[in-house]
Amino acid sequence: MKIQVAVLFGGKSVEHEISVISALQAMNSIPVEKYDIIPVYITKSGEFYTGAPLREINRYRDIPALLGDCVKVAFVPQNGRTAIVRTPGKKFGNNTVAIPDVAFPIVHGTNVEDGNLQGFLGTLGLPYVGCDVLSSAVGMDKYVMKSVLAAEGIPVLPALRFRASVSMEEIAGKAEAAIGYPLIVKPVNLGSSVGISKVSDREELFTALDLAFTFADVVLLERAVVKLKEINCSVVGDEDGAEASVLEEPVAQDKILSYKDKYMDGGKGGKTGGKSSGMASLKRKIPAEIPDSVAAEVKDLAVKAFLAMGCSGLVRIDFMLDMAEDKVYLNEINTIPGSLAFYLWEPAGVKYPVLLDRLLSLAVKRARKQSELTYSFDTNVFAMGGGFGGAKGAKN
Repeated sequence: MKIQVAVLFGGKSVEHEISVISALQAMNSIPVEKYDIIPVYITKSGEFYTGAPLREINRYRDIPALLGDCVKVAFVPQNGRTAIVRTPGKKFGNNTVAIPDVAFPIVHGTNVEDGNLQGFLGTLGLPYVGCDVLSSAVGMDKYVMKSVLAAEGIPVLPALRFRASVSMEEIAGKAEAAIGYPLIVKPVNLGSSVGISKVSDREELFTALDLAFTFADVVLLERAVVKLKEINCSVVGDEDGAEASVLEEPVAQDKILSYKDKYMDGGKGGKTGGKSSGMASLKRKIPAEIPDSVAAEVKDLAVKAFLAMGCSGLVRIDFMLDMAEDKVYLNEINTIPGSLAFYLWEPAGVKYPVLLDRLLSLAVKRARKQSELTYSFDTNVFAMGGGFGGAKGAKN
């Protein structure tokens, strides 16, 4: 009997469309002899839909028409499982559309990659692929991520964090005193280069802050590495062991690798020959052109960061090489990277279907471990006379 996999994608995120492309790539590569795929599209307003048309990329040009040919659904606990049911339900007949064995979130950005969706699936008791709530949340918040990794001795650039309530003059004054120019300004919890700017003076800083604050209430400022080489590495595994992929060196066309570089010019969501190729078509050098000793250092740091964050499944970790100071810094962790970074595993002989099968197996393994834990006691406090008259605030 095949394993039923609910692939969730879309969501209320600025990376919504990129999620669609990553998910379609994966659904076309999941081994059909072992798995049945249930596509579940999350609209930008948070509604769930399922249906075969969701697997056709051209249908997304007209979302209302696409959804009209699909079924609106909800996830409902049912007899110890999680069912995907039609909503609103029909008065007669069976409203259960599917009963998945495991969920595969292929989502990017806030509200979906940051632990929200993972918490929803965990509450349902539905096993899911990838990082758990904590590692997803920490990975999304760049400031918290830096704090966790720095505590583990992993090199990161120091940064300042500011909320939108702080005046721009105060932000500029503190940043100039603590870091100086050039600076990188970025929303604290977004990916895909959205809202990121490199600035060289106060005027540019104010413009960059205006941009970043349109996407997030909190922004991060850090020193810009002037002589920079970007290196990316994927890691797959869990707390019992993890391994690093081949390294890549993205080729930027601007001061920093931009959204346009990634998406519009053949990157994650870009079009090549009329076909969406995702991050796999981004201009890059694989393997990265760096000394073997530096490559070994990057891979070692990547695995250490993966384990320090408590990650599971597959991530992509982006590093910065300061060529002037000959130093390596971890830049950020993508807990659900675009195209699931399959292009970093294929050069090592790991085909995409094999990689996806491993990710699904890791999800099932984690669910088995969690099923052995105790989450409640077979004791009814109320039947024993407990209530408001008992010890105030007592737990034991």
